[in-house]
Amino acid sequence: MKIRRIAAYKADLPLHEGSYNWSGGKSVTVFDSTIVSVETDEGIVGHGEVCPLGPFYLPAYGPGARAGIAELAPHLIGEDPTQLLKLNRRMDAALKGHPYVKSAIDMACWDVLGQAANLPVCVLLGGRYGEDFVLYRAISQQSPQEMANKVAAYRAEGYCRFQLKVGGDPDVDIERIHAVAAMLRPGDRLVADANTGWLMHEAMRVVRAVRDVDVYIEQPCLSYEECLSVRRHTDHPFVLDESIDGIDALLRGNADRAMDVVNIKISKFGGLTKAWQARDLCASLGIGMTIEDSWGGDIVTAAIAHLAHSTPPEVLFTSTDFNSYVTVSTAEGAPQRVNGRMAASTKPGLGITPRMDVLGKPVLDIH
Repeated sequence: MKIRRIAAYKADLPLHEGSYNWSGGKSVTVFDSTIVSVETDEGIVGHGEVCPLGPFYLPAYGPGARAGIAELAPHLIGEDPTQLLKLNRRMDAALKGHPYVKSAIDMACWDVLGQAANLPVCVLLGGRYGEDFVLYRAISQQSPQEMANKVAAYRAEGYCRFQLKVGGDPDVDIERIHAVAAMLRPGDRLVADANTGWLMHEAMRVVRAVRDVDVYIEQPCLSYEECLSVRRHTDHPFVLDESIDGIDALLRGNADRAMDVVNIKISKFGGLTKAWQARDLCASLGIGMTIEDSWGGDIVTAAIAHLAHSTPPEVLFTSTDFNSYVTVSTAEGAPQRVNGRMAASTKPGLGITPRMDVLGKPVLDIH
Protein backbone atom coordinates (compact mmCIF):
# COMPACT_ATOMS: atom_id res chain seq x y z
CA MET A 1 0.00 0.00 0.00
CA LYS A 2 1.31 3.45 -0.89
CA ILE A 3 0.29 7.05 -0.28
CA ARG A 4 -0.88 8.61 -3.52
CA ARG A 5 -2.38 11.91 -2.29
CA ILE A 6 -2.32 14.16 0.76
CA ALA A 7 -4.86 16.97 1.05
CA ALA A 8 -5.49 19.53 3.79
CA TYR A 9 -8.61 21.47 4.73
CA LYS A 10 -9.03 24.51 6.97
CA ALA A 11 -11.87 24.43 9.50
CA ASP A 12 -12.82 27.26 11.87
CA LEU A 13 -14.14 26.04 15.22
CA PRO A 14 -16.07 28.68 17.22
CA LEU A 15 -16.72 28.04 20.90
CA HIS A 16 -20.11 27.53 22.54
CA GLU A 17 -19.08 29.79 25.41
CA GLY A 18 -17.78 32.53 23.12
CA SER A 19 -14.17 32.48 24.29
CA TYR A 20 -11.60 30.36 26.08
CA ASN A 21 -9.37 32.27 28.51
CA TRP A 22 -6.25 31.24 30.38
CA SER A 23 -3.06 32.64 31.93
CA GLY A 24 -1.52 35.93 30.87
CA GLY A 25 -4.73 37.26 29.37
CA LYS A 26 -4.57 34.75 26.52
CA SER A 27 -7.90 34.13 24.82
CA VAL A 28 -9.27 32.40 21.71
CA THR A 29 -12.76 32.72 20.24
CA VAL A 30 -12.35 30.66 17.03
CA PHE A 31 -9.87 27.82 16.74
CA ASP A 32 -8.01 27.34 13.44
CA SER A 33 -8.03 23.60 12.74
CA THR A 34 -6.35 21.72 9.89
CA ILE A 35 -7.81 18.42 8.74
CA VAL A 36 -5.66 16.12 6.60
CA SER A 37 -6.69 13.29 4.31
CA VAL A 38 -4.22 10.60 3.28
CA GLU A 39 -5.36 8.65 0.21
CA THR A 40 -3.76 5.35 -0.76
CA ASP A 41 -3.40 3.49 -4.04
CA GLU A 42 -5.78 0.84 -2.66
CA GLY A 43 -8.61 3.32 -2.19
CA ILE A 44 -8.40 3.63 1.59
CA VAL A 45 -8.52 7.21 2.84
CA GLY A 46 -7.51 8.13 6.39
CA HIS A 47 -8.06 11.42 8.20
CA GLY A 48 -6.28 13.36 10.92
CA GLU A 49 -6.50 16.78 12.54
CA VAL A 50 -4.25 19.29 14.24
CA CYS A 51 -5.57 22.35 16.05
CA PRO A 52 -3.12 24.54 18.00
CA LEU A 53 -4.37 26.49 20.99
CA GLY A 54 -3.79 29.78 19.21
CA PRO A 55 -0.28 31.01 18.26
CA PHE A 56 0.78 31.83 21.84
CA TYR A 57 0.46 28.58 23.78
CA LEU A 58 3.02 26.17 22.31
CA PRO A 59 5.40 26.69 19.34
CA ALA A 60 2.54 25.95 16.93
CA TYR A 61 -0.07 27.91 14.99
CA GLY A 62 -2.80 27.13 12.46
CA PRO A 63 -1.29 28.55 9.24
CA GLY A 64 2.06 27.07 10.28
CA ALA A 65 0.54 23.60 10.31
CA ARG A 66 -0.59 23.96 6.71
CA ALA A 67 2.72 25.49 5.58
CA GLY A 68 4.57 22.61 7.20
CA ILE A 69 2.31 20.00 5.63
CA ALA A 70 2.93 21.57 2.21
CA GLU A 71 6.67 21.17 2.84
CA LEU A 72 6.45 17.65 4.21
CA ALA A 73 3.77 15.97 2.07
CA PRO A 74 5.80 15.61 -1.18
CA HIS A 75 8.36 13.51 0.73
CA LEU A 76 5.65 11.03 1.74
CA ILE A 77 4.06 10.28 -1.63
CA GLY A 78 4.84 6.63 -2.40
CA GLU A 79 5.48 5.71 1.24
CA ASP A 80 3.54 2.92 2.99
CA PRO A 81 1.16 4.58 5.50
CA THR A 82 0.76 1.37 7.51
CA GLN A 83 4.43 1.25 8.50
CA LEU A 84 4.11 3.91 11.17
CA LEU A 85 7.57 3.87 12.76
CA LYS A 86 9.25 3.93 9.37
CA LEU A 87 6.95 6.72 8.21
CA ASN A 88 7.76 8.79 11.29
CA ARG A 89 11.48 8.39 10.66
CA ARG A 90 10.87 9.60 7.11
CA MET A 91 8.97 12.64 8.38
CA ASP A 92 11.68 13.46 10.92
CA ALA A 93 14.36 13.23 8.24
CA ALA A 94 12.41 15.43 5.81
CA LEU A 95 11.45 18.11 8.38
CA LYS A 96 13.44 18.75 11.54
CA GLY A 97 11.31 19.54 14.56
CA HIS A 98 7.79 20.96 14.12
CA PRO A 99 6.08 17.92 15.70
CA TYR A 100 2.61 19.44 15.41
CA VAL A 101 2.97 19.57 11.61
CA LYS A 102 3.45 15.79 11.56
CA SER A 103 0.63 14.98 13.96
CA ALA A 104 -2.36 15.09 11.61
CA ILE A 105 -0.52 13.05 8.96
CA ASP A 106 0.48 10.40 11.49
CA MET A 107 -3.09 10.34 12.84
CA ALA A 108 -4.51 9.86 9.34
CA CYS A 109 -2.12 6.96 8.74
CA TRP A 110 -3.35 5.24 11.90
CA ASP A 111 -6.85 5.65 10.47
CA VAL A 112 -5.63 3.99 7.26
CA LEU A 113 -4.00 1.15 9.21
CA GLY A 114 -7.15 0.50 11.21
CA GLN A 115 -9.30 0.39 8.10
CA ALA A 116 -6.83 -1.93 6.36
CA ALA A 117 -6.74 -4.25 9.37
CA ASN A 118 -10.52 -3.91 9.96
CA LEU A 119 -9.79 -2.99 13.58
CA PRO A 120 -10.43 0.10 15.72
CA VAL A 121 -7.31 2.14 16.39
CA CYS A 122 -7.63 1.53 20.15
CA VAL A 123 -7.16 -2.21 19.57
CA LEU A 124 -4.03 -1.51 17.52
CA LEU A 125 -2.78 0.75 20.34
CA GLY A 126 -2.93 -2.09 22.85
CA GLY A 127 -6.57 -2.98 23.52
CA ARG A 128 -9.80 -1.52 24.86
CA TYR A 129 -10.17 -1.21 28.63
CA GLY A 130 -13.72 -1.19 29.99
CA GLU A 131 -16.81 0.38 28.48
CA ASP A 132 -15.73 4.03 28.64
CA PHE A 133 -13.37 6.43 30.44
CA VAL A 134 -13.60 9.57 32.56
CA LEU A 135 -13.41 13.13 31.16
CA TYR A 136 -12.42 16.45 32.66
CA ARG A 137 -13.92 19.84 31.95
CA ALA A 138 -11.72 22.91 31.56
CA ILE A 139 -13.05 25.96 33.40
CA SER A 140 -12.09 29.07 31.43
CA GLN A 141 -10.54 31.88 33.51
CA GLN A 142 -13.17 34.21 34.96
CA SER A 143 -14.03 35.62 38.38
CA PRO A 144 -13.88 33.17 41.31
CA GLN A 145 -17.68 33.01 41.65
CA GLU A 146 -18.26 32.57 37.91
CA MET A 147 -15.81 29.69 37.83
CA ALA A 148 -17.45 28.09 40.86
CA ASN A 149 -20.83 28.38 39.13
CA LYS A 150 -19.39 26.69 36.04
CA VAL A 151 -18.27 23.73 38.12
CA ALA A 152 -21.79 23.28 39.46
CA ALA A 153 -23.23 23.44 35.93
CA TYR A 154 -20.74 20.95 34.50
CA ARG A 155 -21.25 18.55 37.37
CA ALA A 156 -24.91 18.48 36.38
CA GLU A 157 -23.72 17.21 32.98
CA GLY A 158 -21.88 14.34 34.70
CA TYR A 159 -18.33 15.69 35.00
CA CYS A 160 -16.35 15.01 38.16
CA ARG A 161 -12.90 16.19 36.98
CA PHE A 162 -12.34 19.93 36.73
CA GLN A 163 -9.33 21.77 35.32
CA LEU A 164 -9.37 25.29 36.70
CA LYS A 165 -7.56 27.90 34.58
CA VAL A 166 -5.44 30.00 36.90
CA GLY A 167 -1.99 31.56 36.34
CA GLY A 168 -3.14 35.16 36.78
CA ASP A 169 -3.00 37.44 39.80
CA PRO A 170 -1.98 35.08 42.65
CA ASP A 171 -4.43 36.67 45.11
CA VAL A 172 -7.33 36.17 42.70
CA ASP A 173 -6.13 32.66 41.86
CA ILE A 174 -6.13 31.76 45.55
CA GLU A 175 -9.74 32.94 45.69
CA ARG A 176 -10.56 30.95 42.55
CA ILE A 177 -9.17 27.74 44.00
CA HIS A 178 -10.97 28.17 47.33
CA ALA A 179 -14.27 29.12 45.65
CA VAL A 180 -14.24 26.13 43.34
CA ALA A 181 -13.01 23.72 46.03
CA ALA A 182 -16.03 24.69 48.14
CA MET A 183 -18.24 23.31 45.35
CA LEU A 184 -16.57 19.90 45.21
CA ARG A 185 -18.21 16.67 46.31
CA PRO A 186 -16.65 13.36 47.36
CA GLY A 187 -15.01 11.73 44.35
CA ASP A 188 -14.43 15.00 42.49
CA ARG A 189 -10.93 15.99 41.40
CA LEU A 190 -9.71 19.56 41.02
CA VAL A 191 -6.66 20.65 39.02
CA ALA A 192 -5.35 24.24 39.22
CA ASP A 193 -3.69 24.70 35.84
CA ALA A 194 -1.50 27.80 35.64
CA ASN A 195 -0.35 27.11 32.07
CA THR A 196 3.14 28.49 32.96
CA GLY A 197 1.55 31.76 34.13
CA TRP A 198 3.13 32.28 37.56
CA LEU A 199 6.60 33.41 38.47
CA MET A 200 8.24 31.15 41.01
CA HIS A 201 7.58 33.40 44.00
CA GLU A 202 3.91 33.71 42.97
CA ALA A 203 3.53 29.95 42.66
CA MET A 204 5.10 29.51 46.11
CA ARG A 205 2.54 31.92 47.59
CA VAL A 206 -0.36 30.10 45.96
CA VAL A 207 0.62 26.58 47.02
CA ARG A 208 1.18 27.82 50.57
CA ALA A 209 -2.21 29.56 50.67
CA VAL A 210 -4.08 26.48 49.45
CA ARG A 211 -2.10 23.91 51.44
CA ASP A 212 -5.30 22.57 53.02
CA VAL A 213 -7.20 22.26 49.72
CA ASP A 214 -7.38 18.93 47.90
CA VAL A 215 -6.06 20.24 44.57
CA TYR A 216 -3.54 19.19 41.95
CA ILE A 217 -1.06 21.89 40.85
CA GLU A 218 -0.37 21.90 37.11
CA GLN A 219 2.57 23.54 35.29
CA PRO A 220 2.85 26.58 37.57
CA CYS A 221 5.88 28.16 35.84
CA LEU A 222 7.45 28.41 32.41
CA SER A 223 10.57 26.29 32.84
CA TYR A 224 10.99 22.74 34.03
CA GLU A 225 13.51 23.86 36.66
CA GLU A 226 11.11 26.43 38.13
CA CYS A 227 8.31 23.86 38.26
CA LEU A 228 10.62 21.36 39.95
CA SER A 229 11.49 23.92 42.62
CA VAL A 230 7.80 24.54 43.33
CA ARG A 231 7.18 20.80 43.39
CA ARG A 232 9.83 20.42 46.09
CA HIS A 233 8.09 23.04 48.26
CA THR A 234 4.60 21.52 48.25
CA ASP A 235 2.99 18.17 48.97
CA HIS A 236 0.15 18.77 46.50
CA PRO A 237 -0.07 16.22 43.68
CA PHE A 238 1.81 17.75 40.76
CA VAL A 239 1.07 17.75 37.03
CA LEU A 240 3.48 18.69 34.24
CA ASP A 241 2.25 19.59 30.77
CA GLU A 242 4.09 22.20 28.68
CA SER A 243 7.49 21.00 29.95
CA ILE A 244 6.87 17.43 28.80
CA ASP A 245 7.30 17.32 25.02
CA GLY A 246 9.16 14.07 24.39
CA ILE A 247 10.61 10.87 25.81
CA ASP A 248 13.75 12.64 27.07
CA ALA A 249 11.65 15.06 29.12
CA LEU A 250 9.58 12.20 30.52
CA LEU A 251 12.67 10.27 31.59
CA ARG A 252 14.18 13.36 33.21
CA GLY A 253 10.95 14.15 35.02
CA ASN A 254 10.67 10.61 36.32
CA ALA A 255 14.29 10.58 37.50
CA ASP A 256 13.77 13.89 39.34
CA ARG A 257 10.38 12.82 40.73
CA ALA A 258 9.13 16.07 39.20
CA MET A 259 5.50 15.04 38.72
CA ASP A 260 2.77 12.59 39.65
CA VAL A 261 0.75 13.11 36.46
CA VAL A 262 1.71 14.23 32.95
CA ASN A 263 -0.43 15.52 30.12
CA ILE A 264 0.15 13.59 26.90
CA LYS A 265 -0.94 15.93 24.10
CA ILE A 266 -0.94 14.11 20.77
CA SER A 267 0.27 16.99 18.58
CA LYS A 268 2.91 18.10 21.10
CA PHE A 269 4.58 14.71 20.69
CA GLY A 270 4.12 14.64 16.90
CA GLY A 271 1.17 12.28 16.45
CA LEU A 272 -0.36 9.11 17.80
CA THR A 273 2.78 7.04 17.21
CA LYS A 274 4.99 9.04 19.56
CA ALA A 275 2.16 9.77 22.00
CA TRP A 276 1.58 6.00 22.13
CA GLN A 277 5.26 5.44 22.95
CA ALA A 278 5.09 8.07 25.71
CA ARG A 279 1.84 6.57 27.05
CA ASP A 280 3.37 3.10 27.30
CA LEU A 281 6.49 4.45 29.00
CA CYS A 282 4.36 6.26 31.58
CA ALA A 283 2.27 3.15 32.13
CA SER A 284 5.45 1.13 32.77
CA LEU A 285 6.73 3.76 35.21
CA GLY A 286 3.39 4.12 37.01
CA ILE A 287 2.93 7.79 36.11
CA GLY A 288 -0.67 9.03 35.85
CA MET A 289 -1.73 10.58 32.56
CA THR A 290 -4.23 12.97 31.08
CA ILE A 291 -4.66 11.89 27.45
CA GLU A 292 -5.58 14.83 25.24
CA ASP A 293 -4.32 17.31 22.61
CA SER A 294 -3.85 21.08 22.43
CA TRP A 295 -7.36 21.48 20.96
CA GLY A 296 -9.48 20.11 18.13
CA GLY A 297 -12.84 19.03 16.82
CA ASP A 298 -14.38 15.67 15.99
CA ILE A 299 -11.30 13.99 14.49
CA VAL A 300 -8.89 14.99 17.25
CA THR A 301 -11.52 13.90 19.78
CA ALA A 302 -11.76 10.52 18.07
CA ALA A 303 -7.98 10.07 18.21
CA ILE A 304 -7.88 11.10 21.88
CA ALA A 305 -10.64 8.58 22.61
CA HIS A 306 -8.72 5.70 21.02
CA LEU A 307 -5.51 6.52 22.90
CA ALA A 308 -7.37 7.01 26.19
CA HIS A 309 -9.53 3.91 25.83
CA SER A 310 -6.41 1.79 25.27
CA THR A 311 -4.69 3.20 28.38
CA PRO A 312 -4.77 1.06 31.54
CA PRO A 313 -7.41 2.64 33.82
CA GLU A 314 -5.13 2.70 36.84
CA VAL A 315 -2.81 5.20 35.11
CA LEU A 316 -5.45 7.12 33.15
CA PHE A 317 -6.07 10.21 35.30
CA THR A 318 -8.54 11.69 32.82
CA SER A 319 -9.15 12.71 29.20
CA THR A 320 -11.20 15.26 27.28
CA ASP A 321 -13.95 15.77 24.70
CA PHE A 322 -12.95 18.87 22.73
CA ASN A 323 -15.75 18.44 20.19
CA SER A 324 -18.28 19.33 22.90
CA TYR A 325 -16.68 22.77 23.35
CA VAL A 326 -17.13 23.90 19.74
CA THR A 327 -20.16 24.73 17.59
CA VAL A 328 -19.05 23.08 14.32
CA SER A 329 -19.05 19.34 13.63
CA THR A 330 -16.50 18.27 11.02
CA ALA A 331 -17.08 14.50 11.02
CA GLU A 332 -19.77 11.90 11.55
CA GLY A 333 -19.17 9.03 13.96
CA ALA A 334 -17.05 11.02 16.43
CA PRO A 335 -17.39 9.98 20.09
CA GLN A 336 -19.73 12.02 22.25
CA ARG A 337 -19.71 12.49 26.02
CA VAL A 338 -22.32 10.72 28.12
CA ASN A 339 -22.52 11.74 31.79
CA GLY A 340 -18.93 12.98 31.87
CA ARG A 341 -17.52 9.89 30.18
CA MET A 342 -16.70 8.85 26.63
CA ALA A 343 -15.95 5.75 24.56
CA ALA A 344 -13.88 5.18 21.43
CA SER A 345 -15.62 3.95 18.31
CA THR A 346 -15.76 0.20 17.67
CA LYS A 347 -15.56 0.74 13.90
CA PRO A 348 -12.35 0.22 11.93
CA GLY A 349 -9.78 3.00 12.06
CA LEU A 350 -10.79 6.14 13.93
CA GLY A 351 -14.43 5.39 13.11
CA ILE A 352 -15.17 8.82 11.63
CA THR A 353 -16.37 10.13 8.25
CA PRO A 354 -15.53 13.77 7.46
CA ARG A 355 -18.37 16.13 6.58
CA MET A 356 -17.16 17.33 3.22
CA ASP A 357 -20.01 19.84 3.01
CA VAL A 358 -18.44 21.52 6.05
CA LEU A 359 -14.82 21.18 4.98
CA GLY A 360 -15.32 22.38 1.41
CA LYS A 361 -12.42 22.36 -1.03
CA PRO A 362 -8.88 21.52 0.08
CA VAL A 363 -6.46 24.37 0.66
CA LEU A 364 -3.61 21.98 -0.12
CA ASP A 365 -3.61 19.03 -2.51
CA ILE A 366 -0.41 17.07 -3.18
CA HIS A 367 -0.19 13.92 -5.25
